[in-house]
Amino acid sequence: MTTLRLRPEGPADAGPVRRVLASAFARPEVQTPPEVGLVDDLRGTDAWLPELAMVAEYGGEVVGYSLLTRVRVRPDRGAVAPALALGPVAVAPHRQRVGHGSAVVQAALDAATELSERVVVVLGAPAFYRRFGFGPAAELGLTSPWAGLGEPWQALVLPPATSEEGPPPRGEVVFPAPWSRV
Repeated sequence: MTTLRLRPEGPADAGPVRRVLASAFARPEVQTPPEVGLVDDLRGTDAWLPELAMVAEYGGEVVGYSLLTRVRVRPDRGAVAPALALGPVAVAPHRQRVGHGSAVVQAALDAATELSERVVVVLGAPAFYRRFGFGPAAELGLTSPWAGLGEPWQALVLPPATSEEGPPPRGEVVFPAPWSRV
């Protein structure tokens, strides 16, 4: 019986990850989807957190991908706080609609929780991301260049590492430069 294996991306996975992203985001009007370049460009920045780049492997083939990278929350007052951005999330077309996307997202969120991260933002389909606990980012006081898109701009507060932790950060979410090219 073949099982799904979830694990952090390794150095040998860059090519397979590019193929999953290219096939999942393929559109006739673009030769290479921008999500492929986004991941390639993020790998070379301090936003890249290798333990939060997750792959789903099925039958020895990388079939899914979920990436969490570092973003910053700039409050009106006080210090800038770390947060995470989820995306891109992709599943190879021949393995979609069988739970691999949900599994690889949950694996990334679980890893972020273990690392005591507090907030994850995403721009995506509310019907998909609600199952993980995401809700409107505006309700958490988080803004971004994508906040004007409404419902797809979402956030999730992860469980605090200790009971002494204060509330999650509020303010403008600042993305690393590669995001501006998507």
